Amino acid sequence: MAAAHPVPQLMGILNVTPDSFSDGGQLADAALVVQRAQQHVAEGATWLDVGAESTRPGAQFISVDEELRRLLPALQALQAARLEARISVDTRRAAVAAQALAHGADAINDVSALSDPKMAPLVAEAQAPIILMHWAGDRPVGGAQGVHHPNVVETVCSFLDAARAKALQAGVQPHNIWLDPGLGFGKSMNDNLVLTQRLDRLVALGQPVVYGASRKGFLQRLVGRKSSECDGATAAACCVATLRGAQLLRVHSPGAVRDAVLVASALRDASAP
Repeated sequence: MAAAHPVPQLMGILNVTPDSFSDGGQLADAALVVQRAQQHVAEGATWLDVGAESTRPGAQFISVDEELRRLLPALQALQAARLEARISVDTRRAAVAAQALAHGADAINDVSALSDPKMAPLVAEAQAPIILMHWAGDRPVGGAQGVHHPNVVETVCSFLDAARAKALQAGVQPHNIWLDPGLGFGKSMNDNLVLTQRLDRLVALGQPVVYGASRKGFLQRLVGRKSSECDGATAAACCVATLRGAQLLRVHSPGAVRDAVLVASALRDASAP
């Protein structure tokens, strides 16, 4: 049976931070980064997303120098390991993105959707893919402290449509623009659920959609478990995102969601004789 839509790709998360919400401090040196990356690839990840600044609720922003101090050794080690996966770097700063691309990164995951005016021209010149994410408020907050959205789906779609237009105007090629609804970033539990349920509305904008619910607070609250115990909940959310058209799933544990997503894709594409 030929699939009508591609099975979503898996993006394994590599946080080289001391304070990320789920795995902060676990990848304290380059050898551990490569070890985790190898595990991600063995479990089916075709992308590796490296982040050196935590964006968890309440996290403190760091300097460009500190972000690069954490990031560059990890990138160099990953390049030396020659893994069968492409590398994106999770950053909101053009100065960091420039160094990341110079050190072998293939794409930029901009959690602030071009808040740095130099970001779009940079990735346009590099002809690199960029993920544009919706982030409500001045810094990531969640739960009852989230920003109020009367219609969160339309708010997110309108914001990302405008960010896409800005990227295109700067010369970024359409096929290099990916959109991410930014689950957990200034959104309530219901916002996150509705965005997942209506992900097809974002898909309808015509760009590949990235879905990043992995181990996030709304899943923890739903199932009453701590972050590291939420891979089953993550797989369930990723299945719904697959049915709604997501093309890239950003996860902490690719192996925990791979089979579930394959089944969801087959169910989505099944047809009666």
